Amino acid sequence: MDLLVFYDPRQHTDANVSMSPSAGKPAQVMASWARSGVPLTLMPVTPASREQLRLAHEVAYVDGVLDGKYRNGFGNILPEVAATLPWTTGSMVSAACHVARHGGVAISPTSGFHHAQYSSGGGFCTFNGLMVAVCVLQQTGLARTIGILDIDMHYGNGTDDIIRRLGVKDVVHYTFGSHVEGIEDAEPFLRDLPRLLATFDACDVVLYQAGADPFVEDPLGGVLTMEQLRQRDRLVFGHFARTRAPLVWNLAGGYTRDAAGTIAPVLAIHDATLQECAAAYGVTRAA
Repeated sequence: MDLLVFYDPRQHTDANVSMSPSAGKPAQVMASWARSGVPLTLMPVTPASREQLRLAHEVAYVDGVLDGKYRNGFGNILPEVAATLPWTTGSMVSAACHVARHGGVAISPTSGFHHAQYSSGGGFCTFNGLMVAVCVLQQTGLARTIGILDIDMHYGNGTDDIIRRLGVKDVVHYTFGSHVEGIEDAEPFLRDLPRLLATFDACDVVLYQAGADPFVEDPLGGVLTMEQLRQRDRLVFGHFARTRAPLVWNLAGGYTRDAAGTIAPVLAIHDATLQECAAAYGVTRAA
């Protein structure tokens, strides 16, 4: 069995849009994963339509961003960024629809979702692909109860805003960022994680944001060591592999740079997440 990755090169741009690497990160992640030896199968991505984006966002905001009239989550109106956005959200939606139909686990190598609110972006997030996926799954009848397990360092304020503004029902939402203030020792969180994961057992589909910015050396994060990040992922994937809950995971956060200014430390975290997923689901590395 290979791990399924919903990726299209149109998900990223090489434009230098901010201090966040997320606009160009998918291509770097895919290149790093290709070197990892974990067997991957690339799956086709259907770009999110305006109608799908409008399920979670204000019509004027969707059209304004895509037409280059409203600022995106990076604070600009660059057409290069706007062109990636349907593909980025489409990757998440395509993966979610696949596991809803077929079960198992799938990967969306995307980030930049949970700060996007109903009518605005921010925090390097433009459209909330998590909530677009929720709305598409519920509207099409593919799933009713959806879990969002958001273990990024920061509060998923955009997700909560959309849930509240639209009155979305049957969403189990946990955002690590709303609990992390004042935490200096991650061990209590890791000890409690199995209990937390059990609260998602009634979900038809679970969306897991495997954030890289909880890394203790991240300039915008800082509570989990590399080994603790691995433990987090080992617990998450082990739980859902055992319960057979359909699972999609995506990337989030990650701003650490090495001495040369590259995002190699972030890629190492995402590599480790891939490896833990492969181990939990019995995917053997290629020789």
